[in-house]
Amino acid sequence: MPGKLKVKIVAGRHLPVMDRASDLTDAFVEVKFGNTTFKTDVYPKSLNPQWNSEWFKFEVDDEELQDEPLQITVLDHDTYSANDAIGKVYIDIDPLLYSEAATVISGWFPIYDTIHGIRGEINVVVKVDLFNDLNRFRQSSCGVKFFCTTSIPKCYRAVIIHGFVEELVVNEDPEYQWIDRIRTPRASNEARQRLISLMSGELQRKIGLKVLEMRGNAVVGYLQCFDLEGESGLVVRAIGTACTLDKLSNTSAFLPACNSPSKEMKESPLVHPPSHGCRSTHNSPIHTATGSRLTQNFSVSVPTLIYTGMGSGSAGKEGGPFKTLLRQQTQSALEQREFPFFTLTTFPPGFLVHVGGVVSARSVKLLDRIHNPDEPETRDAWWAEIRQEIKSHAKALGCHAVVGYSESTSICEEVCILSASGTAAVLNPRFLQDGTMEGCLEQRIEEASPPGCGFCHIPYDELNMPFPAHLTYCYNCRKQKVPDVLFTTIDLPVEAIVIGKGCLIQARLCRLKKKAQAEANATSISNLLPFMEYEVHTQLMNKLKLRGMNALFGLRIQITVGENMLMGLASATGVYLAALPTPGGIQIAGKTPNDGTYEQHISHMQKKINDTIAKNKELYEINPPELPEEIIGSPIPEPRQRSRLLRSQSESSDEVTELDLSHGKKDAFVLEIDDTDAMEDVHSLLTDVPPPSGFYSCNTEIMPGINNWTPEIQMFTAVRVSRLSNINLTNQTLNKNFNDLCENLLKSLYFKLRSMVPCCLCHVNFTVALPEDELVQIAVTAVAITFDKNQALQANKAPTEKSQQRASADNEDQLQFPLELCSDPLASQPFSPAKAASLDKASPLAEGYLRHRSVPSCTNSTVSVVKMTPLSFLPGAKITKYLGIINMFFIRETTSLREEGGVSGFLHAFIAEVFAMVRAHVAALGGNAVVSYIMKQCVFMENPNKNQAQCLINVSGDAVIFVRESELEMLPVQPSTVVSQPTSSGGDVTT
Repeated sequence: MPGKLKVKIVAGRHLPVMDRASDLTDAFVEVKFGNTTFKTDVYPKSLNPQWNSEWFKFEVDDEELQDEPLQITVLDHDTYSANDAIGKVYIDIDPLLYSEAATVISGWFPIYDTIHGIRGEINVVVKVDLFNDLNRFRQSSCGVKFFCTTSIPKCYRAVIIHGFVEELVVNEDPEYQWIDRIRTPRASNEARQRLISLMSGELQRKIGLKVLEMRGNAVVGYLQCFDLEGESGLVVRAIGTACTLDKLSNTSAFLPACNSPSKEMKESPLVHPPSHGCRSTHNSPIHTATGSRLTQNFSVSVPTLIYTGMGSGSAGKEGGPFKTLLRQQTQSALEQREFPFFTLTTFPPGFLVHVGGVVSARSVKLLDRIHNPDEPETRDAWWAEIRQEIKSHAKALGCHAVVGYSESTSICEEVCILSASGTAAVLNPRFLQDGTMEGCLEQRIEEASPPGCGFCHIPYDELNMPFPAHLTYCYNCRKQKVPDVLFTTIDLPVEAIVIGKGCLIQARLCRLKKKAQAEANATSISNLLPFMEYEVHTQLMNKLKLRGMNALFGLRIQITVGENMLMGLASATGVYLAALPTPGGIQIAGKTPNDGTYEQHISHMQKKINDTIAKNKELYEINPPELPEEIIGSPIPEPRQRSRLLRSQSESSDEVTELDLSHGKKDAFVLEIDDTDAMEDVHSLLTDVPPPSGFYSCNTEIMPGINNWTPEIQMFTAVRVSRLSNINLTNQTLNKNFNDLCENLLKSLYFKLRSMVPCCLCHVNFTVALPEDELVQIAVTAVAITFDKNQALQANKAPTEKSQQRASADNEDQLQFPLELCSDPLASQPFSPAKAASLDKASPLAEGYLRHRSVPSCTNSTVSVVKMTPLSFLPGAKITKYLGIINMFFIRETTSLREEGGVSGFLHAFIAEVFAMVRAHVAALGGNAVVSYIMKQCVFMENPNKNQAQCLINVSGDAVIFVRESELEMLPVQPSTVVSQPTSSGGDVTT
C-alpha cells in the first residue's frame, strides 16, 4: 500500500541567536523521511522566519510510514564554516494512518536540542495520502489502533477480546559503538533518539501484524518498554491485548460520564445506544427477551446481554455441572492461545467470573552481547520461560487466564532481573470467541450469582488447595467460599460492594549485597530474591490488617537491582470488601525472657497497634454492619445483611460460641517477636503517617468509596534523587532511609496540593531506580482530583464534627508539615547517616498557574491547554474521539549542571519541556487532552566531578478530544442523581 507524504514548513518563532555579530539567525530547514531529504531556502537575519515552503512530497511504502519518524532539522546557515544545528522535531506519522483518524497534523512544535533543550518553535503541516492495496504478503499493519488505556476505550465496544500479543526488537546501542569515541555528545544522543523511535515504530508495526492475523483491529493496554543493556545492546519490547472494537455508532447516546465515574464510566463501553425502545434503569440486568431486540444492528451474532451481575455458575448445589460446562467452554476458547494473558485492568461487566489471586515470576539473567540483531532468540526465550511459569501458577489456582498482566526488567551492569505478574482469573467465554452461545446458559449465569461478590468466590477446589488458606462462606450470598484476604493486580471491579474508602498501602524494603562480578553477582541476587518477596508480602499483609481492610487492588511490586543493594517497593490500594471476612487484629507474641520492662514494652506496642487500627477504621469509614442476635439462629440469613458469618460447619456445631470467639483475638494475626529484626518490623509498621485530613490516595484509577468528583484535575510528576553515604550502611538504616524518602515525598506532595482539599491522589505511580552507587532515585506521577465537599459532608453521619475538623485544618494549613517548613530542607530532614540531597521537583505547573489556567478552560473554550492525566477518563467530561497513541523518547544532557540549578533544576526543566512537547503534538493532531499518560522511564546519570548529567525519559499516552459535560446542551447544569432515561432524541439525560 504505497502512500504519499506531504510536508509544508510554514514559519518559525523565538529562534535562538546564532550569529553573534548581528544577534540574528539565518535559518533554514531540512526535512528528512527515510533516505530522502529536502531543504527550504535560507531566511536571512531573522529570529521569526517565514519560509512558507512549497509542499515537499515523499513517495514511500506504508511500511516506512509506520517505522520511520518524520525528521525536521532547523539549522543556521554559515557561509564559511559548517552549518550549526539549532534543533530537531520528530513527528510520528502513525496517527494519520487510521481510517477514522485525523487527516492532517498541523501546529507549532517545539524545536528540541539534546544539549540546550527547547529552542524556539516551528510551524509544520503534514498530510498523508494512502492508496489501498490488498496485497496478501504486505508487511504493514496500517489501520490497527493502539491504546495505552488498560480498559476498553470509552467510545468503543468490545466485540471480541482476542488475547495477548508481544514482540521484541533488539539492536546495538549507538552510545557504545566505536564511532562514539569520535562523535560529539549531541550527535550520539540524536543517533540514539532516532534509533529508538525507529525501533518503536517497527515494534508497533510487527504487533499490528500479529493482531491482523488474529482478525483483531486494535491493541488495548499497550505497554512498551526499553531495556538499556549497556554494552550488550538495546531492547525495545511491548505487550498488549488484541481486541476487535466496534465504534459506538451514536456517540451522544451512550452515557455521558456522570459525576460518578466509579459507577457509570466503567460501564459505558458496553452500554448500547438506548434508542431501541428498550428502557432499562442501569442496575437491573436486561433479560433475554429484550436481549434479542438489542442485537439488531450488530455485526456479530453473539447475543450480547448486558448485565451488571458478575457471572458465576456457582449457585449452591445445582451449580456443579453448570460450573464445569462454563469451564469447558472457556477452556476451549482459550486453548488456541499460547498465553491466555490480558493486559487490561478493568473489564466489560460480566467478563470476569472469579479471581484467584496474584501470580508472579522472576528470573535473574546474565546479559551477553547480542550477536545477531535480526534474531533475538535468547531474549525471546527468557520471556517465554517466565510466561510459561505464570501460566502454570494460574493453573495451580484453578484459573485458566491471567488478567492485569505486566512485565518489567531491572538492569545493573551485566545482571538483569526479569519480572512478570498478573492476577489469575476465570473469564466468561462470551467475549473470547465468535459464534453464538446458548442463550439459556447466559440466563443461568445471570440468575446464578448475586452481583457484587461473585468475583471473590474461590475458583480452586477446596479439597486440594494450592496453598494453606483460611476459607469462610461469602458474607454476601452465603453460598460459596471466599478467602480471608484477596490480593490482585487489577482495578476494583465496578460491581464490587465496598465498605468505607480505600487507601494507598506501600511496602518498602532494602537489602545489602556484596559487590561481585558476573555469575557470583547473579547468584547472590537470586538467593536474595525469594526472601525479599516474602518480606514484602508480609509487610503488605501487616499494613493491610493495621488499616482494618481485607483486599488489595492494583498491586505492583518492583524489585530494583543496584551495585551493592536490592530495593523492593510494593504499592497497592487497600479496600474493605463486604464479601470477605472482617480482618482480625494484630497480636504481638514475645519469645524472649520474661523481663518486666520487656513485657511492658510489648503491651505498650500492642496498645499502640490496637489504637492505630481503631483510628484507621474511623479515618477510612470502615464500619461493617453487625448481625443482630435473632438472625443467628436461622441457617442462611437474608443475603442483604452482611455480617460476621459462621465458620464452615465442620469446625464447630455450636454456632453461637463460634461467633463470640471471632470477636476476641481468635482470628488475630500473630506477630512473633524473637529478635531485634522483628522489633524493627513492628516499628516500621507504625511509622506510616496517615495522609492529612481531606486527602486520600490510591494507585488505582478510581478511589473506592468516593464518587462525586469535580472536573478540577491536576497531574504532576516529581523526581527525587538522594545520595546515601556508605559509612555504616546496615539493612536497618537503609530501610529507614528509604522509608523516610518515600514518606517525605508524599508529605511534600500533600503540602503543595493543600489548596485543593478535599482531594484524592489517584493512580499514584512510584518508580524506584538505583542509577549509580549510593544514589536512590524515586519518580512519582499521579493526578490530584478534587471531590465535592458538600456532597461528601451530606454522605457523612456526623457532618458537624467533620466541618470542625476542616476548619481547624484550614487554620493549621501552614503547619501541617513542620518538616517541610524548616529553613533548609536538606539540613532539617532526619535522614540518619545519609547526606540526603533531597532534590524535589513539584508539578511543572506551579499553583498560581494552575489557578489562572482552570478559569479560561471552563468559561470560554477558545484558550485551551491540553489536559494531561494518567487516568483513562476525565472527570466531568466525555471523550468523543481517540486520535492515536503518543509515544515519545527524549534525551537531555548538560555539561553545566551547577549553573542550571543542580540536579533539581535540570530535571525540573527537562520534565517541563517533555510536557510541552507532548502537549504540542496532541494539539497538532487536533486533540485537547492526553489520557492514560505514563512516564515509563526516567533514567538519570550524573558525574558531579565533571559537572555533567544526562537523563533519558520515555512517555506515552492516548491523544483524545473531549467535551465538557457543561457544554453538552442536553445536560442540565447540575447532574445530581444518576438515573439515565432515553429521551426522544436518543441522547441520555442525567436528571
